[in-house]
Amino acid sequence: MNLITNDEVKCEQAVESLHGVIDPEIGLNVVDLGLIYQIDFDESSSQIFCRMTLTTQFCPMGESISTGVRNALSEKFPNYSIDVKVVFEPHWSAEKITQKGKDFLNS
Repeated sequence: MNLITNDEVKCEQAVESLHGVIDPEIGLNVVDLGLIYQIDFDESSSQIFCRMTLTTQFCPMGESISTGVRNALSEKFPNYSIDVKVVFEPHWSAEKITQKGKDFLNS
């Protein structure tokens, strides 16, 4: 996974925490599903910016998933404020699923 980030170490920690956020309709975590596009840390304002997507623009669990991302990052980095932005460009496709995710889904 090639996330755009400005802090590789903290990004790895963030991604590790996001493995616990599951898309309830699919049963796969948001990382292996390919929903996380970017994680950046602003040390001067103690903020984390996360850019993510959903499998469809009308995903009925979208708010629940983005809240799960926010909560997981808040738990891992309690001294930061979290800004999660859901975007639809680039569009999500099944090609974004990691090999681990494909194995899980038996694809």
